[in-house]
Amino acid sequence: MKYSDLCEIYEQLETHSSRLEKTEILAEFLKKLKSEKSKEIIYLLQGRIFPDYDNREIGISTQLVMKALSRSTGMSAGEIEKHWKKLGDLGLVAELITAKKRQSTLSSSQLTTEKVLINLQKLPALEGKGTVDKKMALISELLTSASPKEAKYIIRTLLSDLRIGTGAGTLRDAIVWACFDKEDKAAYEAVQEAYDTSTDWKLVFEKAHKGVEELQKTGLTPGQAVKVMLYPKVANVEEAFKRAGKPAAFEFKYDGFRVMLNKEENGKIKLFTRRLDNVSRQFPDVIKYVKENIKGKSFIIDGEAVGYDPVTKKYRPFQEISQRIKRKYDIEKLEKELPVEVILFDVIYYEGKSYIKAPFKERRKILEKIVKQQKHKVILAEQIITENEKEAQKFFEKAMEEGQEGLMVKNLEAPYKPGSRIGYGYKWKPEDRDFDLVITEAEYGTGKRAGWLTSYTVACGHEGKLLEVGKVSTGLKEKEEEGLSFKEMTKILKPLIEKEEGRTIKVKPKIVVAVTYQNIQKSPTYSSGFALRFPRITRIRPDRNTEDIATLNEIKKDYKEG
Repeated sequence: MKYSDLCEIYEQLETHSSRLEKTEILAEFLKKLKSEKSKEIIYLLQGRIFPDYDNREIGISTQLVMKALSRSTGMSAGEIEKHWKKLGDLGLVAELITAKKRQSTLSSSQLTTEKVLINLQKLPALEGKGTVDKKMALISELLTSASPKEAKYIIRTLLSDLRIGTGAGTLRDAIVWACFDKEDKAAYEAVQEAYDTSTDWKLVFEKAHKGVEELQKTGLTPGQAVKVMLYPKVANVEEAFKRAGKPAAFEFKYDGFRVMLNKEENGKIKLFTRRLDNVSRQFPDVIKYVKENIKGKSFIIDGEAVGYDPVTKKYRPFQEISQRIKRKYDIEKLEKELPVEVILFDVIYYEGKSYIKAPFKERRKILEKIVKQQKHKVILAEQIITENEKEAQKFFEKAMEEGQEGLMVKNLEAPYKPGSRIGYGYKWKPEDRDFDLVITEAEYGTGKRAGWLTSYTVACGHEGKLLEVGKVSTGLKEKEEEGLSFKEMTKILKPLIEKEEGRTIKVKPKIVVAVTYQNIQKSPTYSSGFALRFPRITRIRPDRNTEDIATLNEIKKDYKEG
């Protein structure tokens, strides 16, 4: 397929804001894609080059992109940076300067989607001496052959910033429209379940051609990341029982990061976060615990890794232990300084069999049989099963006294639904309300906070879009030793800057933060139509991305209940 044909689809998607229109555009494109030999093109529709379960990253910085643009167009890096500051989008810069170049040069060879994928898929594997030059050569080869429009989308794909507004839900619906009747409810469910268990749109699309029965055969594969089940909030014990039913399971909610333990048939153990990142290398201690304490040749087990103090043995807040997730060096040193305990609460695959559709009470019994509990290594989540409100309330108070975040409340008969806040389980936390939101803008401070980014615009999600719900400038510290500081946040946000307007900057929506607030009010100032009152950032959530943030519906729910 010509890459220009794909770019035409990008253009149409970018200019149509309606989800229905986007779905129609994608569906028509997918009908044509059926006849293409390579179905990997479907990854490019979301600005990716690999399946979602594959956490290899392109690893290209804005500086390297500007150098590649300079090499392919002959324009100086300084001029390119000026255009970037004005337009706030290196894709638009690439389109602009490539158009100027094309006016004075002969047309180059025509790009294919296959060629774009081949070059981009080579980038993550490059490392060691001469890596930068090799990456530059692969990118420049594409840009030299690209039309202005193609250059725009090559650059945006490199920077994981496609800007066409197609979320997973839109792509799912488009696959249904392309392969089934639009009104076939079973098809929507089959496509979603196939994706939830495989996290691979190419595989799902190929199976969809063959019908619902083929989609339903999609199974879990140990060693391949799967999306975790998510949990909406409840405010109190009455709501907990109303939603989860009686009796229900109540478990401690621990302040750690979600981890899926995978053991393949060959004995290899892999660890994945809720963002599908493979963190096996960062946690050799956890690999050892799994080998020593969990029976079975193959499994996928859901749990939480919680940090604890090596001396006092008391649990430590997530913010302290989170630095181990991204660390590539000094792993042994950190293992001693920031040890973790793995707390398990669900199993979805064991010894060649999927337990996704088995009731939770059965899955818990399997865990109890196969896990040898060892304090400070591997334990099961502390749990009670009750239909008594006083007993549940007492257990909640116990969790709080022991420094936990609250309780998880689970329907005993419920299956496991990867990737969904379906309502099979709930999180019950103290009255202090909080949401996970993503930072989209920031402002430089003044006075003693000059040079730091100190005011942050945060947004929720809605149908693939990000909607602002206010600004937050409290919760961070001026001194680094006191906790999450303005200086640290500034370091994190600066590489993500897309555009500067005076003191305000727009950033790529990559940094998810936990924001507590007093209540919610209506506000025409922000695109969500709501604003958080007295918001405060309590932590960064490196284990979460924009798919995990609060939705507009959750904001509305809290507003009505407030």
